[in-house]
Amino acid sequence: MRRRTSLVAVGAALALALAACGGTGDSSSSSSGNGTFNAGLTGVVNPSTKAGGTLRVGNAGDWDNVDPADTYYGFSWDFIHLYGRALTMFKPVPGKDGQQLVPDLATNLGEHSADFKTWTYHLKPGIKYEDGTPVRAQDVKYDVERTLDKNTFPNGPTYFGDFLDTKGYTSPYKDKTPGHLGLKAVETPDDTTIIFHLKKAYAGFDYFAMLPATIPVPPAKDTGANYKQHVISTGPYKFENYTPGKSLNLVRNTNWDPATDPNRKALPDRIQVQLGIAADDLDNRLMANSIDLDVAGTGVQAAAAAKIQTNANLKKNADASPTARLNYISISSSVPPFDNIHCRRAVEYATDKAAMQTAWGGPLSGGDVATHLMMPLIPGNQDINPYPSGPGNHGDLAKAKSELQQCGKPNGFSTVISARTERPKEVNAALAMQQGLQKVGIKAEIKKYPQGDYFKLYAGKPDYVKKNDLGLISMSWGADWVEGFGYLSQIVDSRVIRDAGNTNLGVQDSAVDKLLDKANTTPDVAARGAIYAQIDAKVMDDAYMVPFLDVKQLLYRPPGLKNVYVSQGLNGYYDYAQLGVK
Repeated sequence: MRRRTSLVAVGAALALALAACGGTGDSSSSSSGNGTFNAGLTGVVNPSTKAGGTLRVGNAGDWDNVDPADTYYGFSWDFIHLYGRALTMFKPVPGKDGQQLVPDLATNLGEHSADFKTWTYHLKPGIKYEDGTPVRAQDVKYDVERTLDKNTFPNGPTYFGDFLDTKGYTSPYKDKTPGHLGLKAVETPDDTTIIFHLKKAYAGFDYFAMLPATIPVPPAKDTGANYKQHVISTGPYKFENYTPGKSLNLVRNTNWDPATDPNRKALPDRIQVQLGIAADDLDNRLMANSIDLDVAGTGVQAAAAAKIQTNANLKKNADASPTARLNYISISSSVPPFDNIHCRRAVEYATDKAAMQTAWGGPLSGGDVATHLMMPLIPGNQDINPYPSGPGNHGDLAKAKSELQQCGKPNGFSTVISARTERPKEVNAALAMQQGLQKVGIKAEIKKYPQGDYFKLYAGKPDYVKKNDLGLISMSWGADWVEGFGYLSQIVDSRVIRDAGNTNLGVQDSAVDKLLDKANTTPDVAARGAIYAQIDAKVMDDAYMVPFLDVKQLLYRPPGLKNVYVSQGLNGYYDYAQLGVK
């Protein structure tokens, strides 16, 4: 085995590039960047070391899950650092350096075999759960096993199931071995060592190690699907109570030892989350300084964006955060008539992307019009436009009608667009798309679903999608990490499609799968990026997705919020584990 020293350098080369890294500014006085638009992109706004107070958080919807085995929303991966510790995490600093991975539970980044198929980590001594019992390597293994059970935990990425040599292992709840630790692909020779055995090489495994799936779960405290009611904490905060749809409250975990954890400031005494606040109301509370944080982190709504852009006192407390995130419409190739490529291409041409951009807030608080999958910040990106949408990006109706002729639907057809109820910008974009499609005879009914169950029960469940004719599915997808595989694999690889919780909602192409595998064994960064560009071009040629927005998030930080900065590692969110309050 040898310690991997090159991956962080590679990750830095692949990172988002906004500006030079700002300092952490760990003092109790305001930094020079305070009161400046976009100050949080490159530095820490309102740096402080003062502990105390309550961090007041709002969410227009709810979590997909707070259980580390069953969560995939970006804001959840950020918030989970408050109560859970994974093997690795992104460096807690603003700017480019925030793309670097650093140890969290582990003493160092992973040691790997020469073929990149075996990875070893050692746990730091002295880390305890909220009840004072020690964290063991076996508990990390146990949560990885839990993530393989897609019947109990349908959300969350499939990386461990895809890469570990599982030999048919599906769930610890069906495991009859002592301690339910029968997954041979993960070894724990002692309480502080964990070894992962992959069936196919992957040099970026430290990225897998930062996933919530490596947050330890004590088997004796596991209650399966009900574990979300009280996740056992390894972080600085523990659950006081969680009532889905209403509230989530965290208090200090007195058994968290800051000596083992240089990555979290843990300043507030209490974190109070109110769920189900109407999005516009949440924005108004932020601007009135009666709430500190919109945890969803997708930016303010259109009304608030207009106020912020025209009011200097508000704008100085805002950040227009570039992201590796794409807003797009997934076309369900299993739902007729979208099993016909020409019907899919008709939608590509008829979509009014300019109207959809406006629905999301325009260029500043929405983003730039997108013409293909690869984000500008993803290495290998090539600027292609396979479906030019006419002057002003309002659609090419003549080409759309030609495609309708070729798919045997010259007068159009009927379909359904899904969107999340609690996301007004997403609903408004669906309305804009609906109006554009009507011009060529495509009648699209809009159906709204709750954000928390969107992928588990509705838009990510193939049986439901087919039964309810969800031909067009609203999606907002951010890179799990800012590199081609971390961005593309979960939305284009047919082998990750399962019974529920899907984020690949239409691409089923073995040629795409083979290109992904080729990229994973290509050491040269430029050559690997070129393969990802091929995948982008192929998926677009087959018209499985309608990209319309390269996302920017207009984030608002009330003046009383401390230690605020945009994390590039967390894909444009504020780093929630560092925040303090007045």
